[in-house]
Amino acid sequence: MASECTNLRPHSQTAFVVKWAASVIQMLGYAGTGFGWTPWNLYLFLAGVLGWLVVGVLWNDRAIMLIHFVALGAMLLGMASQ
Repeated sequence: MASECTNLRPHSQTAFVVKWAASVIQMLGYAGTGFGWTPWNLYLFLAGVLGWLVVGVLWNDRAIMLIHFVALGAMLLGMASQ
């Protein structure tokens, strides 16, 4: 059974590392929200969203790119309006 890290997508090793790092960072953002670590939770979410946007680019996956690009824009606009 092939590991997830050896998939056939381009840049698979880089994408593997970035997607797991971004996922852990986003989970820390959720924890930060739960514990009231404002504004650090937002910075963690931004880093996680950017990481997943990079994964979408590496995989040439338009759905992943779209959802994370929209999330990034919404977060930046929301942060700028505060």
